Amino acid sequence: MSSGTKLLTLSLAAILALGICLAGCTGTETPDGQAIPNETATETAAPPSGGAVLRIATTTSLYDTGLLDMIEDTYEAETGVDLLISSQGTGKAIELATRCDVDILLVHSPSQEQAFMDAGYGVNHRCIAYNFFQIVGPEADPAGIAGMDPVEGFRVLYEKGTAGEPGVLFVSRGDNSGTHSKEKTLWDMAGYDYETEVQGSGEWYIEAGKGMGETLVLASEKDAYTLTDEGTFLAFQTDLVLTPIIDQGDALLNRYSIIAVNPEQCPSVNIEEANNFIDWIISDEGKGLIGSFGVEDYGKALFTPLYPPECTASPFNCTCAESVSKA
Repeated sequence: MSSGTKLLTLSLAAILALGICLAGCTGTETPDGQAIPNETATETAAPPSGGAVLRIATTTSLYDTGLLDMIEDTYEAETGVDLLISSQGTGKAIELATRCDVDILLVHSPSQEQAFMDAGYGVNHRCIAYNFFQIVGPEADPAGIAGMDPVEGFRVLYEKGTAGEPGVLFVSRGDNSGTHSKEKTLWDMAGYDYETEVQGSGEWYIEAGKGMGETLVLASEKDAYTLTDEGTFLAFQTDLVLTPIIDQGDALLNRYSIIAVNPEQCPSVNIEEANNFIDWIISDEGKGLIGSFGVEDYGKALFTPLYPPECTASPFNCTCAESVSKA
C-alpha cells in the first residue's frame, strides 16, 4: 500500500471514530469542569416539571429507615419540586447548612439545633416526629443490663467494659450525629466525662465513625452493644443478631425537627420552597404519611407525628417554635 493510500485510510478511520464519539459519547460537565459519564448525565437530567430544586440535609437515622424515600416520591409527584437529599450525621448536616449548601435541615439533636438557631442560621424551626432510642445488644446480655434504667445501664456498661468483662463491648457512632450526641448525654448522666473517661478507655469501646445502619451492622458483627434509634433498628433488624436490651426511660426520647436555613445569612437559600415543604410536612397529609410509615412492614409505625399544639402539650418538652417565621 502506498504512503498516500495509508494516509487516506488513517484519515477516514479518524473521521469515523470522531463521528461515533459524537453520537455516543455525549457526556456533560459539572460547574467545575469535571466530566460526568453519560449515565450520570441521564440521572441528573432536568428536574421534574416545576423546575424548582430543594436541597435537604438530613441524618442517616432518618434516611436509613426509608421514610425519606417515601416523602421524596410523594412530594415530587405532587409539586414537581426536585428534592436533593444529602444524608449524614447531624453535625455534618449542620455544617452544610452553615456553609449555605442546603435549604433545609431535618435532624434530631436538640442541643445542636439550638446552637444553630442561636447563631442566626435557622428559621421556621418545627418539631415533626419522635420515637425512642434503644440500647441493643447480644441476646445473652453479657453485661446483665436488661430492664435497667438507661442511665444505670450505661454506668454498668462502663464499669464492666473498663474492667475487661468478657463479651462487654460497645460500638459508638462516633460521628457527632444526633445519636452520638444522645450517647454523650447518657455518659454524662451516668457520671462520666466523655472525652476524658470514655473515649480511649479500652478495647471495649469502639468508635465506628459511620451512619446508624452501618454502626448497627458493625455492632452485630462484633456481638456488641450500641445505641440506636428505634426506626433504623427495625429497618435493619432482619440482618442483625442484636435485640433490644433497654428500650424504656424518658432519657431515650428521640425527637426530630425541621429547620429552614435563614436567607439573611445565606442569600442563595430557596426560602420559598423551604417554607412550602415545611408547611406540607406538618400538614395533615404529611403527618399522616409519617404516622403510617412502617406499619405494613413492621406491624407498627416507626415514628409518631409531633407538631404544635400537640408539641407544647406533650410530656416530652418539645421546644420548637410555634409560630411560622417566613422570611
